[in-house]
Amino acid sequence: MTAPVFLVDRVTGGTVTLDGPEGRHAVSVRRLRVGEDIVLTDGAGNGAYGTVAAVEGKDRLTVTVTEVRDEPAPSPRITVVQALPKGDRGELAVETMTETGVDAIVPWAASRCITQWKGDRGLKALAKWRATAREAGKQSRRLRFPDVADAATTKQVARLLAAADFAAVLHEEGAEPLATAELPSTGDIVLVVGPEGGVSPDESAAFAEAGAKPYRLGRTVLRTSTAGTAATALLLGRTGRWS
Repeated sequence: MTAPVFLVDRVTGGTVTLDGPEGRHAVSVRRLRVGEDIVLTDGAGNGAYGTVAAVEGKDRLTVTVTEVRDEPAPSPRITVVQALPKGDRGELAVETMTETGVDAIVPWAASRCITQWKGDRGLKALAKWRATAREAGKQSRRLRFPDVADAATTKQVARLLAAADFAAVLHEEGAEPLATAELPSTGDIVLVVGPEGGVSPDESAAFAEAGAKPYRLGRTVLRTSTAGTAATALLLGRTGRWS
C-alpha cells in the first residue's frame, strides 16, 4: 500500500515533526508506528518522503525525510466551473473530481441553482468544499491539491472562459461530443457544469460570447454532481495526463 499523505505548512528535508490535527490523525486514527513510510506535502506540489522515526503521545510524531520532490504544475490545467448542487452533492462533486485529478474548482451560483450561498451559510459551504478537496487530495495521494475558488457570478465565469485556451459548456444538446473536441496540449481548459435545471438562455449566450462552445458527454445525461468528474477523467485521458 502506498504511504499515507499528511498536510504540512512547509516541506523540508532532515527531521520533521508532525503534530496538531494532522499528527493526531496520523497517530490516533491511522495508527502509524516507527519505521512506517509517510509522505508530507504542502498541497502545492512539494512532497517529503520518509519514515516515522518516533511517536510521542497521541498527536505527535517525528519523521526522517529521505527524499524531497517538487511536482511540476500539470499541463494543460483543467478547471471545472461547478454549479451549486443540492445538499451534500457539492462535497461529492468536489471529492470525486479531486480524486480524479482536477486542478481547480470554481463554485458557480447559476440562476437555476436551488442552492444559493449567502452570508454565513455561503462561507460555511465554501469552507466545506475546501476541506473536502484537502482531505480528498490526501486520500488520493496528491502532492498538489486543487484550488477551490470563491463562488463566482455568471459574469466572472464568462471572463474565466474568455481567457481559456479551450472553453466548454457541458450540455446534453451539444452538437459535438467532448470526446472528439480538439484540445490544447498546454494552457488552460475551462469546463462549465450547469445545475440540475440546466444553463439558462442568458447564461448560454454570455458563455457563447466568451468563446465557450456546448459539448455533450455521451448518450446518457449525468447529474451535475457527477458530470464534472466524468468530464475530468475524459480530458485527463485525452490530453495524455493519464498516460
